[in-house]
Amino acid sequence: MSPSEYRDFKKLDKRGDNLRDHMTDLELIFTMLGEASTTEIARNKDARGYGRNLEAAVEGGSVAGSARRDLEKKSGRRVSNRENFKEIPEAVKRKQLKKEDE
Repeated sequence: MSPSEYRDFKKLDKRGDNLRDHMTDLELIFTMLGEASTTEIARNKDARGYGRNLEAAVEGGSVAGSARRDLEKKSGRRVSNRENFKEIPEAVKRKQLKKEDE
């Protein structure tokens, strides 16, 4: 999804809310994986200009997308969800994190 599509998916205000503030840990991890993969690919291919960097971005996104799909398949749960992490009460967040650690 594009950032604007993800914002709509999370039902966030178009301007006032930072999308990352509303992501779960896994959503953030896969976002960062895509960004880091894109950076690494662009550097290694010495990407210059819009077209070459766009190719690197697509390839980096593919790395993160494959990893996300693999985790979802093995865990049986979707990574992306409509849950708005910022609005979850702190006690519930702690319980969720504790369950994930078990």
